[in-house]
Amino acid sequence: MDRTVDCVKLGPNKEGLEKPPFKGELGEKVFNTISKEAWGMWLEHSKILINEYRLDLTSEHGQKIWFSELEKYFYGDGSDLPDEFVEKK
Repeated sequence: MDRTVDCVKLGPNKEGLEKPPFKGELGEKVFNTISKEAWGMWLEHSKILINEYRLDLTSEHGQKIWFSELEKYFYGDGSDLPDEFVEKK
């Protein structure tokens, strides 16, 4: 474990990301406050959002929703799964 962070999702002394996941202020904030494990959890959660909402992350609209949900997931009240989502067993 090269780098540790006090993760807002999973607590102190967790393995940190190797580099910011994207550019900008939010990317730096994630880098400094989110663990590698929590980032992986977000990526799994966001796959569901992308598929259920049919988000196009190459579009400004899709990116705006994705970033908004990311902020809610880590720094807000949480990012809910779509009402229509049914987990496969």
